[in-house]
Amino acid sequence: MDAPSSTFRELSATLRLAGPVVAAQLAHISMSFVDTVMVGRLGPEALAGVALGHTTFFFLVVLGMGTVRAVGPMVSQAVGAREPNVAARSVRQGLWLALGLSVPMVLLLSGMEPILRWTGQGKEVTEGAMAYLWAVRWGVFPFLGFAALRSFVEGLSRPLPVTIIALVGVGLNIVANEVLMFGRLGFPALGLAGTGWASTIVFSCLFGALALLVHRMPPFAEHQVFARIRTPDPTYLWELLRIGVPMGTSRGIESSLFMVTTVLMGTVGTTALAAHQVALQCAAFTFMVPLGIGMAGSVRVGQAAGASDADGVQRAGAVAMGLAVVFMGATAVCFLLFPRSIVGLYLDLSAAENTPVVRLAIELLGVAAVFQVVDGLQVAAHGALQGLKDTRVPMGIAAVTYWGVGLTTGYFWGIQGSGGPHGLWWGLVLGLAAAAVLLVWRFQRQVTQLRSAPSGADVRVSSADGPDLGEPSPA
Repeated sequence: MDAPSSTFRELSATLRLAGPVVAAQLAHISMSFVDTVMVGRLGPEALAGVALGHTTFFFLVVLGMGTVRAVGPMVSQAVGAREPNVAARSVRQGLWLALGLSVPMVLLLSGMEPILRWTGQGKEVTEGAMAYLWAVRWGVFPFLGFAALRSFVEGLSRPLPVTIIALVGVGLNIVANEVLMFGRLGFPALGLAGTGWASTIVFSCLFGALALLVHRMPPFAEHQVFARIRTPDPTYLWELLRIGVPMGTSRGIESSLFMVTTVLMGTVGTTALAAHQVALQCAAFTFMVPLGIGMAGSVRVGQAAGASDADGVQRAGAVAMGLAVVFMGATAVCFLLFPRSIVGLYLDLSAAENTPVVRLAIELLGVAAVFQVVDGLQVAAHGALQGLKDTRVPMGIAAVTYWGVGLTTGYFWGIQGSGGPHGLWWGLVLGLAAAAVLLVWRFQRQVTQLRSAPSGADVRVSSADGPDLGEPSPA
């Protein structure tokens, strides 16, 4: 098959897979947006409380989700190798891993109040955050279990059911918030606790719906995920942890880059923090697209690796990175050409008191235009490496670039130096750019090693792609 034809086929396959994945990502971020908007009706203290609670909860579950999503490369490589028993075993053990991670997370969330007070948060804000956390903590396992099943479904290149379920979840989240927060239909008004309970209900419904689909609908039912779940397998769980812990840690390191930058921005002043929040929200929303493309690229790379197709690995990774850069380049142009209109989505441009924030937010969107391109490239490259189960070196790259380059540069330029908010944002740009360069280099190095493997050798990057020991094969 000639190269242009192969590339076109890969492009088409990646777009078919990425479309529903991106839609699911946008649905998930919409839930947080809905929570913020609806809690805003309770007043500024409630909004501060849910912001603190949200940040605490999602920082922890993002670490867990990154770990559980090790199911994805395990399943996609098993699909490429035509080993359905290994794919089924991966998701079963992924569910056990989700349960095991949920226990310490629930305990930690239950005891967060002294930690929040130690950080200097106000009494009312801390109490509001804890009201939210006490309710939402019961949603940890459904959240992580959904991530495990989602990784399985997407690893089979069948992401549309996840998208439909996630979109329904957005509507359910609005209804549950309205009923539980404000006391509709005879329910008491629970305020921030109602937001937490609404999230727990939504996470549980999403997990239950996807579990039912996996159990009953073909082709997922053929793997008999729940019929053969049995008991945890320590050996296989260790393999998931070996791949997943670096994935989760990388996500945590990246999240901490933005968390700490936000805290530092608050030391500059209220105007800087407000403008930063507007620019960051814009970047976070558009980031969902390359993140979804990266997830699709991970599946495509994993399937090619499972089929021992080194050229396919190169093609899948290159297409995913190219798509991410093209999309983020288009959003960068929008940030440069229409910054005032974009800021106007968040702030009243006619209000005199908003003028300083609007002006600074427009300037930060100019920096974000550069930020967009390198952020899209690094997340797509990261996804391609996950498809090869290459997670430990990327974790090290994340630590060196996000903390060593991004935070250090932002702090000395923006806080110690004269850069201010702009210096902090250029720190983000330099950290993400360094990550993009090193992750692309790492992927190319892995591809070169795959191509140099002896003819007929298994190119999969793994230490546990053997037979499905301990469980009978599907009939």
